[in-house]
Amino acid sequence: MHVVELQARYKLKDQILSITPKTQEQVDVVKNLSTQYETALWQPVSHEYIQEETVVHLFVPANSSETVELLLNKHAITHEVMLANANELIEMQMRNESITSPRSSATYYERYHSLEDIYDWINKTQEENPNMVKAFLIGSSSEKRPLYALKVSVNNRPDKKAMWIDCGIHAREWISPAFCLWFVKYSLNFYMRDPSITTILDNMDVYVLPVMNPDGYKYTWTTKRMWRKNRAVSHGSDCIGVDLNRNFDANWCTKGASHDPCTEIYCGAFPESEPETRAVADFLRSHKESVQLYLSIHSYSQMLLFPYSCTTEQADNHNDLLEMAQEAAQNIKRHYHNNYRYGAGAETIYLAPGGSDDWAYNLGIKYSFTFELQDKGRYGFLLPPSHIGRACNEALTATKTIALKVIEKTQAATSAT
Repeated sequence: MHVVELQARYKLKDQILSITPKTQEQVDVVKNLSTQYETALWQPVSHEYIQEETVVHLFVPANSSETVELLLNKHAITHEVMLANANELIEMQMRNESITSPRSSATYYERYHSLEDIYDWINKTQEENPNMVKAFLIGSSSEKRPLYALKVSVNNRPDKKAMWIDCGIHAREWISPAFCLWFVKYSLNFYMRDPSITTILDNMDVYVLPVMNPDGYKYTWTTKRMWRKNRAVSHGSDCIGVDLNRNFDANWCTKGASHDPCTEIYCGAFPESEPETRAVADFLRSHKESVQLYLSIHSYSQMLLFPYSCTTEQADNHNDLLEMAQEAAQNIKRHYHNNYRYGAGAETIYLAPGGSDDWAYNLGIKYSFTFELQDKGRYGFLLPPSHIGRACNEALTATKTIALKVIEKTQAATSAT
């Protein structure tokens, strides 16, 4: 009998479980579930981080749900179903993409889009806004897909500073590319209407990379929705993919990353081994005099993080970064009544070496942040399209708050010299 028939007969569905092991024995069972069965660990990102009292979010496909349930019950492990119909949600999100509506309409930005649609959006956005938007190629992916970035600029002021935003470094985090599109649309629509965005664009060019991991993103649409890494082939292993956010040269492949190509946090063969990582690093190296603010957009868990994630040492301007993240979190809370945690990555979540924000910081971009967007786990990587608007507005609030602070500090430093 086919898997589909079995699923239909027993009403089996893809589920998201929240699991809390209480003893070391239960920890071992959950670790085993997350590595030996056809499941996808959502939180924490690697089984190494599972400990007693750690809340684990696990995606369980329909064909594994019965086995997983039996094992959890057998070992009396506390668990609950956070999402009982994940496959229906996935199908709805993909179906939703095919609805045609003009890019000028709000509803276009409240849906997820395929890679081809995003490429088309990049071309059309440049064509329709030639005075403010320029698309350019920074490199290509492991499978030779183009890495297109946009430059949003309103004037050619000499010695103008810039900010960089990248989205979609992890393939399954669909809300991330959605934010990059949202940010560009908002900037074009509200320049000269929103004083914050006007100040930002008057003082900074904005570079936006909507999909840093196009191969992985494409794969989540066609084959495996929960895919995280890129799609690079590893020599000496059948396992595919490198975690691009462990592939930068910032304490590369120390504690919190893995040399094993079969893990979700595989660091690659060497720093910048991946063409996607190298393309971003090369661009930032060649623009390090102008780029003052680096933002990398991720999901999920609602956090505003800054260096360091690769070490427990504090960044030189830790207090500045903390103040900015705190103000951004307060503004989100004020406008959207939603809570965001904030702090240095290593102390706020866990050690994660080889990350882009730490690398950018060490390059000299002293205002460097990673945003983890909505939600806190109910939908996780399957955030419904109806939540896109609010998630993007929260991230926009944080972006504007921090960018204005960077401009303010830069101007203060300039006038002091």
